[in-house]
Parts: sequence; structure tokens; C-alpha cells
Amino acid sequence: MAYQKLTPRSENYSQWYNELVVKADLAEQSAVRGCMVIKPYGYAIWERIQSDLDRRFKEQGVQNAYFPLLIPKSFLSREAEHVEGFAKECAVVTHHRLKNDPEGKGVVVDPEARLEEELIIRPTSETIIWSTYKNWITSYRDLPILCNQWCNVMRWEMRTRLFLRTAEFLWQEGHTAHATREEAEDYARKMLDVYADFAENVMAIPVLKGVKSPNERFAGALNTYCIEAMMQDGKALQAGTSHFLGQNFAKSFDVTFLTKENKAEYVWATSWGVSTRLMGALIMTHSDDNGLVLPPHLAPIQVAIVPIFKKAEQLDEILSKINPIADQLKALGIRVKVDTADNMTPGFKFAEYEMRGVPVRLAIGARDIENGTIEVARRDTLTKETLPLEGIVEHVSQLLEDIQANIFQKALDFRTANTRNCDSWEEFKEEIKKGGFLMCHWDGTPETEERIKEETKATIRCIPLAGDKTPGKCIYTGKPSTQRVAFAIAY
Repeated sequence: MAYQKLTPRSENYSQWYNELVVKADLAEQSAVRGCMVIKPYGYAIWERIQSDLDRRFKEQGVQNAYFPLLIPKSFLSREAEHVEGFAKECAVVTHHRLKNDPEGKGVVVDPEARLEEELIIRPTSETIIWSTYKNWITSYRDLPILCNQWCNVMRWEMRTRLFLRTAEFLWQEGHTAHATREEAEDYARKMLDVYADFAENVMAIPVLKGVKSPNERFAGALNTYCIEAMMQDGKALQAGTSHFLGQNFAKSFDVTFLTKENKAEYVWATSWGVSTRLMGALIMTHSDDNGLVLPPHLAPIQVAIVPIFKKAEQLDEILSKINPIADQLKALGIRVKVDTADNMTPGFKFAEYEMRGVPVRLAIGARDIENGTIEVARRDTLTKETLPLEGIVEHVSQLLEDIQANIFQKALDFRTANTRNCDSWEEFKEEIKKGGFLMCHWDGTPETEERIKEETKATIRCIPLAGDKTPGKCIYTGKPSTQRVAFAIAY
């Protein structure tokens, strides 16, 4: 039976994505609407993301903590803009007990077990955390607080897609408290840089750093900083955000501190997060019609070694060559799998590792043993070459770095080719259909941004921090504009 191929991206990009997530064994739909099961291979990639980011956070002085899943409804209503931003996505717990149906139809909610106060399954944790920080903070000596939690959240999405938008998803959310506005703003920018560096140097995804427009800002924030990535279909994907919350939540929960001058002031705050949406970004930035393409810095298996044999005695001889190579690679910190399973042919193994995006595949059989050679296949270019066994460890080690750089450069070249200036409304309406980032002038008003969105579905993805600040005229209204902003149709 032939190995089942994916629907080509050019035919149906959405179907290609959905098939790839399942066939690469990353995730599947669950019995709960809008929720997913992350399978071991998909979770292994998430663990790589988690461990690398966790290390980076701790280098910035962050400590991990954990806060409750359930939030009293009254907490959410204390910050008006915040509750308005999340109200339509909240799942609400109203009762605490079931009972047998007296008519014998299973179980029903016990009407006598209604909660005194309804509880919200966290869509995000600002409110529960700032109610806690009130107990932790009394003086400037208690600041800053730099906390992060790795957890799940729930947002009752109506249209879901694996990894990109699910009702329940995994993420990290950092929440910091500071004595001054300047310190909080600096920290929000610092965490944005942490995300950008991780995205580019680990995930090999080039990102645009910027600040969100008021329409796209996080509910309750004074400023939202973001990294925006471009997918292969030309759509944008928000890959991470860092919010400067000002004193909004401190005021809502009366979190004050005594300064060195013995004066009571409200605390300044940030929050920042990335989620399993990064898995979607990873897939759609790099993968091809043959399956997943993983950057080596992130791949759970960086090198798969497949011995080709027909008899057990052949395997023993091949392993005598393979195992020392695997051990030397592991000693360099390279993640290696030696595949001796006899449940499928070498050809099916090759197709499986290709589908799963393993960066390098080595194959060696009896003839290779005689010739002192080994076959080396690289996933990014789908090329193969036969090389001497001698020096193969050094070659593979360098090859992994070459693949990492090549994957990033390919994505960067694609973004560059699909980023263009646009200076008129008629041109904008045509160019936005082609996808990519359109760098345009905007008059700075939410009303204009909303009208553009209504007419084209395009939004301002960000106001680039390092963008073109040459003055111009808004593409829609013709009013003065101080710099170009990045428009795109987004996931």
C-alpha cells in the first residue's frame, strides 16, 4: 500500500494543514467540542518550546507559580474593559453537584447545588492574580514581583482549528508588578525581545516586532506589544504578546505600596504570553506537501538512523557501526533515534520521518558497511547524498546548523517577497487579496481601521517598532500619517 500523501497546499491550504496535524501525529479532535488531544509527538515539540522559554524567563529573574483555574465572577467584573473583552468567550460554572435523574435518564444537575457566586473558567488570569498580589505587596521592598505560570485556559471559541484556535489551549502567562511606570514599560519590551529572539533563533520564524493599534490591544492594557509572523498562504499570525497594563488592575483590586518616601502609590503591571498557537505557526511557516518541516533547534528527534537489513546477523553488524555514531552525536547534545523496529519497511520509515519533519535521516545497509559509507538525507531540501562513515559525526553536527539557518532564510525571503508598500485605497483593495504584509499610512483613528477591516477583512497587525517613519497620507482618508503600519488578513 502506498504511503498516503497530503492534499497539496496549492489546492486547499486549510485541508493541507488539517491533514498534516493528524498525519504527523501531532494532535486530534477530542470528544469535547472545540478541544483537542495533543499526542505524544506534538507534546514533545511543545515541551521543547516550553523548556527553552522557561530557561529564558528565569534568566530575566522570573519565577514560576500557579494560580486557580476558577475565578469568581465578581473579580472579572472589576475591570470594565477587561470583562467586555472576554465576556463572550467565558465558560461559567454554576453548580457543584450532579444527581441521578429520578426518571432514570442518567444524571442531571442538582438544582439545590447552585453556587452562591458563579465561577469563570479562566480565559486569562489577571484578575485572580491581582487579587492575590494585594496580599503580597505592602512596600517598595516587595517589588518587583516577576511571576509566570504554565497552565491551560478556556475561551469559548465558535470556530476552532487544531492549535490555531481551540476552546481550551495551553500557554504561559507572565504577570509582573513594578514600582514605576518606566520599569514596567521596560519589562514589557524586554519580554517582547525574549519572544522575538526565541521565535527567530529556535523556531526559525522571522517576526515583525511592533505595538498593537487601540482596536487590537489586549482588553485592559495601555499598550500591547507583539510579534507577527507570516504564514505560507500570506496570512499573518500573532505569535506572542507582551502587555503594559499600567495601573488598571492595581486600581481595580486596590493594590498599593508604600514608596521610600512613605507615600502610598498604585503598582504598575505587565502581562505577557505565548500559547500552543506557536505550534500552528511552526507548521504553517515551514512545512511542505510532504509533511512537517522542523527546525533542528526545536525538533524532538534531530537525527533518525535507519539500519537496512534482512537478517538478524546483518542488523548486529550494522549496529556495530551505528551505535558509536549515535553515542558520539548524543555526546554533542544531539537528539538521536536509532530505529531498529521491524514493524515497517525502510521505505515506510523514511516516509514517516519525512512526514514528522525529522531534520536529518541516516540510512545504512550491508553494502554501505562494505563501502564504508552512509546515506544522509536532509528534510528541508529533500536531498540525499552518500558520504564516508569517517567524519560523519562532524558533518551531521554542522548540517543541523546549516538546516536551521536555511529554514529561517527561506521563511525570511518569503516574507520579504510578500511585504510591499501601498499608497492608495484602490491599490490596497486589490493587493490585500494577494496576501502578505501591506505597509501603509493610516491616520491613527480606530474608526478608519474599523472601516478598512469591514471592507477588506484586513487589520493592522502592528505599528512596527523599527518601521518606516516617513510622513505620508492615510490610504483611506487622505489625512496626515506619521509612519507606515503593517496591514494583513490574519488567523
